Amino acid sequence: MTIPSDPTPTGPAGTPTGPAGTPSYPADAPPADTAAGHLALPTVAVATYPDYPSAQRAVDYLSDQKFPVEKAAIVGTDLRLVERVLGRLTVGRAALAGAASGAWFGLFIGLLFGIFSNRSWLAVLITTILIGAVWGAIFGAIAHAMTGGRRDFTSRSTLTASQYAVTVQADVADQARQLLTRLNWQTSGAQ
Repeated sequence: MTIPSDPTPTGPAGTPTGPAGTPSYPADAPPADTAAGHLALPTVAVATYPDYPSAQRAVDYLSDQKFPVEKAAIVGTDLRLVERVLGRLTVGRAALAGAASGAWFGLFIGLLFGIFSNRSWLAVLITTILIGAVWGAIFGAIAHAMTGGRRDFTSRSTLTASQYAVTVQADVADQARQLLTRLNWQTSGAQ
C-alpha cells in the first residue's frame, strides 16, 4: 500500500480542489455572455427607445414574428437613481409603520403556533398579532428617534435609464431591423 506524501489533491498552480471541484480563474473562464456552452456572438443595437415599455413592446413584436428572441437583449444606458420623496416621517409614523410590520410578523408566528395549539387558534392568532404590533411600534419609534433627525422623510427609489437599446446578435441583426421597421410603419399608421 502506498500513502501519498500530500493527501490534498491540487488543481492548476497547486491550488487545492474543493468539494465543487477545481477552482477556475478569470483568464481560464469562457466569455461571460455564453449560454448553454455556446460562445457569445457580437451584438448590434438595432433600435433605441426613450422608455422601457417601448423597448419591451419591440421585443414582444419580434417574438410574435417568430424571431429568435433568445438572441436579443434590452440594454438601458445612462442609468440614474431617482428618489421620490413621499412625505414627512415623524416618530408617530415610524411607530405606525413598525406596528404594521410587527403585526405581519405576529400573524406569521400566530399561524405557526395556531397549527400546534390545543386551544383556540383564533385567540393565539390575535394575541400574536397584537404582541407583534406593539413590539414593532416600539422598535419603529426607537429606530427613528435614534437617527437624530438625519432622515425625517420617506421615499421610494427607482433606477431609470435615459434610453433603452434593443440589441441582437450580429447574425440576425438584418432580420430584426426589418421586423422593427415594419413595426414602426404599423404604429405610425403608414401602409
